[in-house]
Amino acid sequence: MPEAKVRIVTLGCAKNDVDSEEIAGVLQASGYSVDGTSATTDAIVINTCGFLEASKQESIQAILDAVAEKNAGRASKVIVAGCLAQRLGPELMRLAPGADAYVGVGQMGRFDEIVRDTLTRSEPTIDVAAPHHRWADIPTRARSGQPWSAYLKVSEGCDHKCTFCTIPSFRGKHESKPIERVLAEANHLARQGTREINLIAQDVTQYGYDLYKEFTLPRLLRELNSIEALDWIRILYFYPNRLTDEVIEAMATLPKVAKYIDIPLQHAHPDTLRRMKRPWDGERYLKIIEKVRAAMPDVAIRTTFIVGFPGETGKEFQYLLDFTEAARLDRVGAFLFSQEPGTPSHDMPGQVSQKVKEDRYHQLMSLQQEISLEVNEGWIGRSLKVLVEAQQDGWLIGRSHRDAPDIDGLVFFKGEARPGDLVDVEVTEAEPYDLFGQQVGSSVKSRKKMEPLRMAPPKAPQ
Repeated sequence: MPEAKVRIVTLGCAKNDVDSEEIAGVLQASGYSVDGTSATTDAIVINTCGFLEASKQESIQAILDAVAEKNAGRASKVIVAGCLAQRLGPELMRLAPGADAYVGVGQMGRFDEIVRDTLTRSEPTIDVAAPHHRWADIPTRARSGQPWSAYLKVSEGCDHKCTFCTIPSFRGKHESKPIERVLAEANHLARQGTREINLIAQDVTQYGYDLYKEFTLPRLLRELNSIEALDWIRILYFYPNRLTDEVIEAMATLPKVAKYIDIPLQHAHPDTLRRMKRPWDGERYLKIIEKVRAAMPDVAIRTTFIVGFPGETGKEFQYLLDFTEAARLDRVGAFLFSQEPGTPSHDMPGQVSQKVKEDRYHQLMSLQQEISLEVNEGWIGRSLKVLVEAQQDGWLIGRSHRDAPDIDGLVFFKGEARPGDLVDVEVTEAEPYDLFGQQVGSSVKSRKKMEPLRMAPPKAPQ
Protein backbone atom coordinates (compact mmCIF):
# COMPACT_ATOMS: atom_id res chain seq x y z
CA MET A 1 0.00 0.00 0.00
CA PRO A 2 1.49 3.42 -0.95
CA GLU A 3 2.30 5.79 1.88
CA ALA A 4 -0.45 8.22 2.84
CA LYS A 5 0.03 11.83 1.77
CA VAL A 6 -0.68 14.76 4.10
CA ARG A 7 -0.82 18.45 3.23
CA ILE A 8 -0.38 21.00 6.05
CA VAL A 9 -1.83 24.52 5.80
CA THR A 10 -0.44 26.92 8.42
CA LEU A 11 -2.15 30.14 9.49
CA GLY A 12 -1.16 32.71 12.08
CA CYS A 13 2.10 33.45 13.86
CA ALA A 14 5.60 32.01 14.06
CA LYS A 15 4.56 29.80 16.98
CA ASN A 16 2.15 28.07 14.61
CA ASP A 17 4.96 27.66 12.08
CA VAL A 18 6.94 25.75 14.69
CA ASP A 19 3.90 23.62 15.54
CA SER A 20 3.42 22.73 11.88
CA GLU A 21 7.08 21.79 11.48
CA GLU A 22 6.76 19.51 14.50
CA ILE A 23 3.57 17.97 13.09
CA ALA A 24 5.29 17.38 9.75
CA GLY A 25 8.29 15.77 11.43
CA VAL A 26 6.16 13.45 13.55
CA LEU A 27 4.21 12.36 10.48
CA GLN A 28 7.33 11.77 8.37
CA ALA A 29 8.91 9.72 11.15
CA SER A 30 5.84 7.48 11.09
CA GLY A 31 5.99 6.92 7.33
CA TYR A 32 3.61 9.58 6.04
CA SER A 33 4.51 11.76 3.07
CA VAL A 34 4.06 15.46 3.80
CA ASP A 35 3.41 16.85 0.33
CA GLY A 36 2.15 20.35 -0.31
CA THR A 37 2.28 20.19 -4.11
CA SER A 38 0.28 17.10 -5.06
CA ALA A 39 -3.13 17.67 -6.68
CA THR A 40 -4.64 14.99 -4.45
CA THR A 41 -3.93 14.03 -0.87
CA ASP A 42 -5.15 11.66 1.80
CA ALA A 43 -5.48 14.32 4.49
CA ILE A 44 -5.38 18.10 4.73
CA VAL A 45 -4.34 19.49 8.13
CA ILE A 46 -5.38 23.09 8.79
CA ASN A 47 -3.31 24.58 11.63
CA THR A 48 -5.63 27.42 12.57
CA CYS A 49 -5.19 30.81 14.24
CA GLY A 50 -7.73 32.14 16.74
CA PHE A 51 -6.07 35.37 17.88
CA LEU A 52 -8.39 38.00 16.39
CA GLU A 53 -11.72 38.07 14.55
CA ALA A 54 -9.89 38.54 11.22
CA SER A 55 -7.70 35.49 11.81
CA LYS A 56 -10.77 33.51 12.89
CA GLN A 57 -12.49 34.29 9.59
CA GLU A 58 -9.35 33.42 7.62
CA SER A 59 -9.14 30.06 9.39
CA ILE A 60 -12.82 29.29 8.79
CA GLN A 61 -12.43 30.05 5.10
CA ALA A 62 -9.37 27.77 4.90
CA ILE A 63 -11.40 24.96 6.49
CA LEU A 64 -14.30 25.47 4.06
CA ASP A 65 -11.85 25.47 1.13
CA ALA A 66 -10.33 22.19 2.33
CA VAL A 67 -13.78 20.62 2.78
CA ALA A 68 -14.61 21.69 -0.79
CA GLU A 69 -11.49 19.87 -1.97
CA LYS A 70 -12.62 16.78 -0.10
CA ASN A 71 -16.08 16.96 -1.64
CA ALA A 72 -14.46 17.30 -5.08
CA GLY A 73 -12.49 14.10 -4.49
CA ARG A 74 -9.06 15.74 -4.16
CA ALA A 75 -8.70 14.87 -0.47
CA SER A 76 -9.98 12.01 1.68
CA LYS A 77 -9.98 13.69 5.10
CA VAL A 78 -9.74 17.17 6.63
CA ILE A 79 -8.23 17.68 10.09
CA VAL A 80 -8.68 21.03 11.83
CA ALA A 81 -5.99 21.69 14.44
CA GLY A 82 -4.63 24.41 16.66
CA CYS A 83 -5.83 27.61 18.26
CA LEU A 84 -9.25 28.16 16.71
CA ALA A 85 -10.28 24.55 17.33
CA GLN A 86 -9.23 24.97 20.96
CA ARG A 87 -10.91 28.36 21.30
CA LEU A 88 -14.29 27.50 19.77
CA GLY A 89 -14.55 23.74 20.32
CA PRO A 90 -17.91 22.33 19.12
CA GLU A 91 -18.94 25.79 17.88
CA LEU A 92 -16.31 25.48 15.13
CA MET A 93 -18.00 22.32 13.86
CA ARG A 94 -21.11 24.45 13.28
CA LEU A 95 -19.27 27.42 11.73
CA ALA A 96 -17.03 25.28 9.51
CA PRO A 97 -18.72 21.89 9.09
CA GLY A 98 -17.51 18.97 7.05
CA ALA A 99 -14.08 18.32 8.56
CA ASP A 100 -13.32 14.87 9.96
CA ALA A 101 -11.43 15.85 13.13
CA TYR A 102 -11.16 18.97 15.27
CA VAL A 103 -8.04 18.89 17.47
CA GLY A 104 -6.87 21.50 19.98
CA VAL A 105 -3.40 22.79 20.77
CA GLY A 106 -0.40 21.04 22.29
CA GLN A 107 -0.80 17.71 20.50
CA MET A 108 1.99 17.86 17.93
CA GLY A 109 3.81 14.90 19.46
CA ARG A 110 0.92 12.50 18.75
CA PHE A 111 -0.18 13.73 15.36
CA ASP A 112 0.69 10.44 13.67
CA GLU A 113 -1.89 8.79 15.91
CA ILE A 114 -4.42 11.55 15.12
CA VAL A 115 -4.00 11.15 11.35
CA ARG A 116 -4.07 7.35 11.52
CA ASP A 117 -7.25 7.39 13.58
CA THR A 118 -8.93 9.95 11.32
CA LEU A 119 -8.13 8.02 8.15
CA THR A 120 -9.93 4.94 9.52
CA ARG A 121 -12.97 6.66 11.08
CA SER A 122 -16.21 7.47 9.28
CA GLU A 123 -17.63 9.88 11.88
CA PRO A 124 -16.12 13.27 12.77
CA THR A 125 -14.34 13.59 16.12
CA ILE A 126 -13.44 16.48 18.41
CA ASP A 127 -10.59 16.60 20.94
CA VAL A 128 -10.23 19.99 22.63
CA ALA A 129 -9.53 19.08 26.23
CA ALA A 130 -7.67 21.58 28.41
CA PRO A 131 -4.23 22.19 26.87
CA HIS A 132 -1.43 19.93 27.99
CA HIS A 133 1.60 20.51 25.82
CA ARG A 134 3.34 17.42 24.57
CA TRP A 135 6.73 18.52 23.29
CA ALA A 136 7.60 16.62 20.12
CA ASP A 137 10.86 14.68 19.91
CA ILE A 138 13.61 17.08 18.87
CA PRO A 139 15.04 15.25 15.82
CA THR A 140 11.61 14.84 14.23
CA ARG A 141 10.98 18.53 13.52
CA ALA A 142 10.85 19.03 9.74
CA ARG A 143 12.22 22.45 8.82
CA SER A 144 10.30 24.33 6.15
CA GLY A 145 12.04 27.72 6.11
CA GLN A 146 15.53 28.87 5.22
CA PRO A 147 18.10 26.66 6.98
CA TRP A 148 20.15 29.54 8.43
CA SER A 149 17.33 30.94 10.60
CA ALA A 150 14.93 29.10 12.90
CA TYR A 151 12.36 29.77 15.58
CA LEU A 152 12.76 27.88 18.84
CA LYS A 153 9.72 27.83 21.11
CA VAL A 154 10.81 27.95 24.77
CA SER A 155 7.39 27.95 26.41
CA GLU A 156 3.69 27.67 25.75
CA GLY A 157 0.69 29.52 27.14
CA CYS A 158 0.50 32.67 29.24
CA ASP A 159 -0.34 33.56 32.85
CA HIS A 160 -1.11 37.25 32.27
CA LYS A 161 -4.69 38.50 32.46
CA CYS A 162 -4.72 41.21 29.78
CA THR A 163 -8.34 42.15 29.26
CA PHE A 164 -8.11 42.21 25.45
CA CYS A 165 -6.32 38.92 24.86
CA THR A 166 -7.78 35.54 23.97
CA ILE A 167 -4.54 33.57 24.06
CA PRO A 168 -4.59 32.25 27.66
CA SER A 169 -8.11 30.90 27.06
CA PHE A 170 -6.94 28.49 24.37
CA ARG A 171 -3.18 28.18 24.84
CA GLY A 172 -3.49 27.59 28.58
CA LYS A 173 -1.18 28.50 31.43
CA HIS A 174 2.51 29.21 30.96
CA GLU A 175 4.55 25.99 30.56
CA SER A 176 8.30 26.23 30.04
CA LYS A 177 10.22 23.77 27.95
CA PRO A 178 12.96 22.26 30.17
CA ILE A 179 16.27 24.01 29.65
CA GLU A 180 18.11 20.83 28.67
CA ARG A 181 15.50 20.26 25.96
CA VAL A 182 15.84 23.83 24.66
CA LEU A 183 19.63 23.44 24.50
CA ALA A 184 19.37 20.06 22.78
CA GLU A 185 17.02 21.57 20.19
CA ALA A 186 19.33 24.56 19.63
CA ASN A 187 22.31 22.23 19.14
CA HIS A 188 20.27 20.10 16.75
CA LEU A 189 19.31 23.17 14.69
CA ALA A 190 22.93 24.41 14.71
CA ARG A 191 24.11 21.07 13.33
CA GLN A 192 21.60 21.50 10.50
CA GLY A 193 23.16 24.84 9.53
CA THR A 194 21.10 27.30 11.56
CA ARG A 195 23.02 30.50 12.30
CA GLU A 196 20.20 32.53 13.88
CA ILE A 197 17.97 31.18 16.66
CA ASN A 198 14.80 33.17 17.40
CA LEU A 199 13.59 32.30 20.89
CA ILE A 200 9.83 32.65 20.91
CA ALA A 201 7.17 32.59 23.61
CA GLN A 202 4.14 34.60 24.60
CA ASP A 203 6.30 35.99 27.43
CA VAL A 204 9.90 34.86 27.13
CA THR A 205 10.87 36.77 30.28
CA GLN A 206 8.79 34.31 32.36
CA TYR A 207 10.83 31.41 31.02
CA GLY A 208 11.71 28.76 33.59
CA TYR A 209 9.83 30.11 36.59
CA ASP A 210 7.29 27.27 36.64
CA LEU A 211 10.09 24.67 36.52
CA TYR A 212 12.91 26.22 38.53
CA LYS A 213 11.15 28.83 40.73
CA GLU A 214 13.29 31.57 39.26
CA PHE A 215 13.32 33.51 36.00
CA THR A 216 15.83 31.54 33.97
CA LEU A 217 16.22 33.56 30.76
CA PRO A 218 19.71 34.92 31.64
CA ARG A 219 20.97 31.40 32.35
CA LEU A 220 19.45 30.11 29.11
CA LEU A 221 21.11 32.91 27.13
CA ARG A 222 24.52 32.10 28.63
CA GLU A 223 24.14 28.44 27.71
CA LEU A 224 23.02 29.22 24.16
CA ASN A 225 25.85 31.73 23.71
CA SER A 226 28.33 28.87 24.14
CA ILE A 227 27.00 26.95 21.09
CA GLU A 228 29.84 27.48 18.66
CA ALA A 229 27.90 27.19 15.38
CA LEU A 230 25.35 29.88 16.30
CA ASP A 231 25.91 33.53 15.38
CA TRP A 232 22.73 35.26 16.56
CA ILE A 233 20.29 34.58 19.39
CA ARG A 234 17.19 36.75 19.10
CA ILE A 235 14.52 37.04 21.82
CA LEU A 236 10.75 37.40 21.23
CA TYR A 237 8.73 38.72 23.22
CA PHE A 238 9.49 40.68 26.42
CA TYR A 239 7.02 41.62 29.16
CA PRO A 240 7.74 45.17 30.44
CA ASN A 241 8.16 44.66 34.18
CA ARG A 242 10.27 41.53 33.70
CA LEU A 243 12.96 43.18 31.59
CA THR A 244 15.21 43.03 34.64
CA ASP A 245 18.75 44.22 35.22
CA GLU A 246 19.89 40.59 34.99
CA VAL A 247 18.30 40.16 31.56
CA ILE A 248 19.73 43.46 30.31
CA GLU A 249 23.21 42.55 31.58
CA ALA A 250 23.09 39.15 29.88
CA MET A 251 22.01 40.71 26.59
CA ALA A 252 24.65 43.43 26.81
CA THR A 253 27.58 41.15 27.64
CA LEU A 254 26.88 38.01 25.57
CA PRO A 255 28.23 38.62 22.06
CA LYS A 256 25.86 36.27 20.23
CA VAL A 257 22.68 37.70 21.73
CA ALA A 258 21.17 40.13 19.24
CA LYS A 259 20.79 43.62 20.63
CA TYR A 260 17.10 43.59 19.81
CA ILE A 261 14.09 43.92 22.08
CA ASP A 262 10.49 43.33 21.03
CA ILE A 263 8.45 44.51 24.01
CA PRO A 264 4.72 44.86 23.25
CA LEU A 265 3.66 47.77 25.47
CA GLN A 266 0.09 47.99 24.07
CA HIS A 267 -0.33 51.60 25.27
CA ALA A 268 1.35 54.25 27.41
CA HIS A 269 -1.38 56.13 29.29
CA PRO A 270 -1.72 54.81 32.85
CA ASP A 271 -5.54 54.72 32.78
CA THR A 272 -5.64 52.81 29.48
CA LEU A 273 -3.06 50.35 30.77
CA ARG A 274 -5.04 49.86 33.96
CA ARG A 275 -8.14 48.94 31.94
CA MET A 276 -5.96 46.56 29.92
CA LYS A 277 -4.53 45.06 33.14
CA ARG A 278 -1.06 45.87 31.88
CA PRO A 279 1.82 47.07 34.08
CA TRP A 280 3.34 50.50 34.62
CA ASP A 281 2.89 53.61 32.47
CA GLY A 282 4.67 55.68 29.86
CA GLU A 283 7.06 57.31 32.34
CA ARG A 284 8.25 53.93 33.64
CA TYR A 285 8.56 52.69 30.07
CA LEU A 286 10.78 55.62 29.12
CA LYS A 287 13.02 54.86 32.10
CA ILE A 288 13.46 51.20 31.14
CA ILE A 289 14.13 52.22 27.51
CA GLU A 290 16.80 54.64 28.75
CA LYS A 291 18.37 51.89 30.86
CA VAL A 292 18.42 49.47 27.92
CA ARG A 293 20.03 52.02 25.62
CA ALA A 294 22.65 52.89 28.20
CA ALA A 295 23.68 49.22 28.36
CA MET A 296 23.36 48.59 24.59
CA PRO A 297 23.76 51.80 22.55
CA ASP A 298 23.00 50.07 19.23
CA VAL A 299 19.96 48.21 20.51
CA ALA A 300 16.88 48.07 18.29
CA ILE A 301 13.62 48.36 20.20
CA ARG A 302 10.26 47.40 18.76
CA THR A 303 6.81 47.61 20.28
CA THR A 304 3.15 47.21 19.37
CA PHE A 305 0.25 49.41 20.44
CA ILE A 306 -3.51 48.95 20.47
CA VAL A 307 -5.46 52.02 19.36
CA GLY A 308 -9.11 52.54 20.19
CA PHE A 309 -9.20 50.43 23.33
CA PRO A 310 -12.53 50.90 25.18
CA GLY A 311 -12.56 54.19 27.03
CA GLU A 312 -9.58 55.61 25.16
CA THR A 313 -10.16 59.37 25.21
CA GLY A 314 -8.58 61.93 22.95
CA LYS A 315 -6.35 62.90 25.88
CA GLU A 316 -5.21 59.28 26.39
CA PHE A 317 -4.46 58.91 22.69
CA GLN A 318 -2.51 62.18 22.67
CA TYR A 319 -0.48 60.80 25.59
CA LEU A 320 0.34 57.79 23.42
CA LEU A 321 1.47 60.07 20.60
CA ASP A 322 3.62 62.11 23.00
CA PHE A 323 5.15 58.90 24.35
CA THR A 324 5.90 57.68 20.83
CA GLU A 325 7.62 60.98 20.05
CA ALA A 326 9.69 60.80 23.25
CA ALA A 327 10.61 57.10 23.01
CA ARG A 328 11.85 57.27 19.39
CA LEU A 329 11.67 53.53 18.94
CA ASP A 330 13.12 51.78 15.91
CA ARG A 331 9.90 49.95 15.07
CA VAL A 332 6.25 50.34 16.05
CA GLY A 333 3.35 48.19 14.93
CA ALA A 334 -0.27 48.94 15.78
CA PHE A 335 -3.55 47.06 15.98
CA LEU A 336 -7.03 48.49 15.91
CA PHE A 337 -8.78 47.20 19.01
CA SER A 338 -10.75 44.06 18.18
CA GLN A 339 -13.79 43.27 20.31
CA GLU A 340 -13.09 39.59 21.00
CA PRO A 341 -15.84 37.42 22.53
CA GLY A 342 -14.90 35.94 25.88
CA THR A 343 -12.52 38.74 26.86
CA PRO A 344 -13.34 41.32 29.54
CA SER A 345 -12.81 44.19 27.09
CA HIS A 346 -15.59 42.86 24.84
CA ASP A 347 -18.26 44.29 27.14
CA MET A 348 -16.42 47.31 28.51
CA PRO A 349 -18.17 50.67 28.28
CA GLY A 350 -16.79 53.35 26.02
CA GLN A 351 -16.31 51.29 22.87
CA VAL A 352 -14.56 53.44 20.26
CA SER A 353 -16.03 53.76 16.77
CA GLN A 354 -14.32 52.15 13.80
CA LYS A 355 -13.73 55.53 12.15
CA VAL A 356 -12.04 56.96 15.23
CA LYS A 357 -9.88 53.83 15.57
CA GLU A 358 -8.80 54.08 11.94
CA ASP A 359 -8.06 57.81 12.21
CA ARG A 360 -5.95 57.26 15.32
CA TYR A 361 -4.12 54.33 13.72
CA HIS A 362 -3.10 56.41 10.71
CA GLN A 363 -2.07 59.33 12.91
CA LEU A 364 0.11 57.07 15.07
CA MET A 365 1.71 55.23 12.17
CA SER A 366 2.38 58.47 10.24
CA LEU A 367 4.22 59.83 13.26
CA GLN A 368 6.20 56.62 13.70
CA GLN A 369 7.09 56.49 10.02
CA GLU A 370 8.85 59.85 10.40
CA ILE A 371 10.64 58.63 13.52
CA SER A 372 11.67 55.33 11.91
CA LEU A 373 13.12 57.21 8.95
CA GLU A 374 15.15 59.49 11.23
CA VAL A 375 16.40 56.50 13.25
CA ASN A 376 17.35 54.64 10.07
CA GLU A 377 19.14 57.71 8.68
CA GLY A 378 21.30 57.62 11.79
CA TRP A 379 22.87 54.43 10.40
CA ILE A 380 24.08 56.06 7.19
CA GLY A 381 27.87 55.84 7.03
CA ARG A 382 27.98 53.01 9.59
CA SER A 383 28.41 49.27 9.08
CA LEU A 384 26.08 46.48 10.11
CA LYS A 385 26.39 42.71 10.14
CA VAL A 386 23.80 41.39 7.69
CA LEU A 387 22.51 37.83 7.30
CA VAL A 388 21.96 37.40 3.56
CA GLU A 389 18.65 35.77 2.65
CA ALA A 390 17.95 36.39 -1.05
CA GLN A 391 18.99 37.93 -4.34
CA GLN A 392 16.63 40.04 -6.43
CA ASP A 393 17.17 42.20 -9.50
CA GLY A 394 20.88 42.51 -8.84
CA TRP A 395 20.44 43.27 -5.14
CA LEU A 396 21.38 41.15 -2.18
CA ILE A 397 18.72 41.20 0.54
CA GLY A 398 19.25 40.42 4.18
CA ARG A 399 18.55 41.34 7.78
CA SER A 400 20.66 42.99 10.45
CA HIS A 401 20.42 42.51 14.21
CA ARG A 402 17.70 45.18 14.05
CA ASP A 403 15.39 43.04 11.90
CA ALA A 404 13.42 40.06 13.13
CA PRO A 405 12.33 37.70 10.33
CA ASP A 406 8.98 38.46 8.66
CA ILE A 407 8.33 41.39 11.02
CA ASP A 408 10.81 44.22 10.51
CA GLY A 409 12.67 45.84 7.66
CA LEU A 410 15.34 44.55 5.29
CA VAL A 411 18.81 45.58 4.15
CA PHE A 412 19.27 45.84 0.36
CA PHE A 413 22.87 46.02 -0.79
CA LYS A 414 25.34 45.45 -3.60
CA GLY A 415 28.03 42.83 -3.10
CA GLU A 416 29.26 39.33 -3.75
CA ALA A 417 27.74 37.33 -0.90
CA ARG A 418 25.43 34.33 -1.05
CA PRO A 419 22.25 33.51 0.89
CA GLY A 420 23.24 32.22 4.30
CA ASP A 421 26.37 34.37 4.53
CA LEU A 422 26.89 36.88 7.35
CA VAL A 423 28.63 39.96 5.94
CA ASP A 424 29.46 43.57 6.80
CA VAL A 425 27.42 46.18 4.95
CA GLU A 426 28.05 49.94 4.98
CA VAL A 427 24.74 51.81 4.98
CA THR A 428 24.49 54.49 2.28
CA GLU A 429 20.75 55.28 2.14
CA ALA A 430 17.71 54.80 4.34
CA GLU A 431 13.94 54.52 4.03
CA PRO A 432 11.40 54.30 6.89
CA TYR A 433 11.52 50.50 6.95
CA ASP A 434 14.60 49.46 4.99
CA LEU A 435 18.29 50.28 4.65
CA PHE A 436 20.44 50.30 1.51
CA GLY A 437 24.17 49.83 1.30
CA GLN A 438 27.35 48.34 -0.04
CA GLN A 439 29.08 45.17 1.14
CA VAL A 440 32.35 46.11 2.78
CA GLY A 441 35.28 45.00 0.63
CA SER A 442 33.17 44.11 -2.40
CA SER A 443 34.07 45.37 -5.87
CA VAL A 444 30.45 45.19 -7.07
CA LYS A 445 29.18 48.77 -7.08
CA SER A 446 25.80 50.33 -7.74
CA ARG A 447 25.70 52.31 -10.99
CA LYS A 448 22.41 54.07 -10.33
CA LYS A 449 20.75 55.85 -7.47
CA MET A 450 19.21 53.37 -5.09
CA GLU A 451 15.43 53.41 -5.19
CA PRO A 452 13.08 51.94 -2.59
CA LEU A 453 12.20 48.36 -3.47
CA ARG A 454 9.42 48.09 -0.90
CA MET A 455 7.09 50.76 0.35
CA ALA A 456 4.50 48.84 2.38
CA PRO A 457 5.18 48.63 6.11
CA PRO A 458 6.08 45.25 7.59
CA LYS A 459 3.25 43.38 9.28
CA ALA A 460 2.80 43.51 13.04
CA PRO A 461 3.54 40.33 14.99
CA GLN A 462 0.83 38.30 16.69
